[in-house]
Amino acid sequence: MLKRSRDFRTVNRVLGEQPRIGPFPADQVFPWTAIATVVYFICKAMLQASWLVTGLVIAWGWATWWTLTSNKTWLSKFVGVPRISRGYKSFYSLVQQPETPEPSSRKIVRRRK
Repeated sequence: MLKRSRDFRTVNRVLGEQPRIGPFPADQVFPWTAIATVVYFICKAMLQASWLVTGLVIAWGWATWWTLTSNKTWLSKFVGVPRISRGYKSFYSLVQQPETPEPSSRKIVRRRK
């Protein structure tokens, strides 16, 4: 008798995952660098703000960018769920127009007021 092997095959866990650099998504690295550079020049160089203010504005920019461009796991909370209700209406085909009765040859008499 032939005995089947029931051993599991090892599978790469990263398959199907989004590329990451540590805990951060890899597709966010370049936009975050641009945000940090622009905020540094505006806050630190032009406005001469403290490092705390500059860091907070950079973190705010990163969080905003991450929220707007995420993979829609967080934003999917705001998608409206369709409300299903039962209703009855006779079928009306959009492709084949129903036959309309020909206007009658009867003369319409209007009354004077």
